[in-house]
Amino acid sequence: MTGATPQSALHSAGPVADTLLGVTGLLSAGAALILLGVMALLVVAVRRREGTLNVRLWLLGGGVVFPVVVLTALFAYSEWHRPPWQPVPPKNALIVGVTGHMWWWEVRYRDPATGAEVVTANEIRIPVGRPVYFGLGSADVIHSFWIPALGGKMDMLPGRVQHLRLQADRPGVWRGQCAEYCGEQHARMALHVVAQAPAEFDAWLAAQARPAVPAEALSPALARGREAFLANRCNACHTVRGVSETSRLGPDLTHVGSRLYLGAGTVPNDADGRAAWVAHTQALKPGARMPSSHARLDDATLRSIADWLGHLE
Repeated sequence: MTGATPQSALHSAGPVADTLLGVTGLLSAGAALILLGVMALLVVAVRRREGTLNVRLWLLGGGVVFPVVVLTALFAYSEWHRPPWQPVPPKNALIVGVTGHMWWWEVRYRDPATGAEVVTANEIRIPVGRPVYFGLGSADVIHSFWIPALGGKMDMLPGRVQHLRLQADRPGVWRGQCAEYCGEQHARMALHVVAQAPAEFDAWLAAQARPAVPAEALSPALARGREAFLANRCNACHTVRGVSETSRLGPDLTHVGSRLYLGAGTVPNDADGRAAWVAHTQALKPGARMPSSHARLDDATLRSIADWLGHLE
């Protein structure tokens, strides 16, 4: 599953997005009708002789009565179709915590088997047909969480937790984007939502809760990558559970090999993409907090690190 649908609110994939699309369609159709009406009245006004129009009547009708009727009808329609909001998550909801960083996304789940927290990055997996209740925050500046195909956006504010409820009606991959300018790499702060069948999601979450592949299970080539990762202090910023768990500065890489993209949607997570990301981070995403490594590490070492990361599925 690698192809994401277009990042568009016109490709709705859930009840909230369906509602927003319906309201948008109604507003667009209404605006078109009003424009046609205004143009027709303009033609009539041009053809009528001067002094034959009741100016006061037209001002009262077109400037007061018509806007009041239209805006009241739109307000009633939008309230009728407004998605139900609950101050607390429904009982069957999946609760997901998302924190915005400059420029990546931290994602947290609760392991139902142990109650332990499961941390991933830049990719959100959800079960189809089950409401998802997001707790949204920021670690630095104002970000905004927006998955157009699934619903509306919500700002992410430092020191405050916002909430948003979304749901996917079918399996698929949808691209999201930070919708609030947050700095140099705002345009490359994307994320992907992967909707899976409930059983498939449960299996994925159980796998994410486990630590990384133990060292004794690695081939000699992959073991060299693991040792290079530690020797070059990549673990100063990144946690890999079961290998090094002392830092929270960068994305958790415990199961990075199972993600679709690296660098918050910057490059595909394949062998070439991983190698390019480790070696030329600043060329691919200028301003990212992770330095490029090509100037201080040889190609063999860089490739071994990239291969080991890809093995962490």
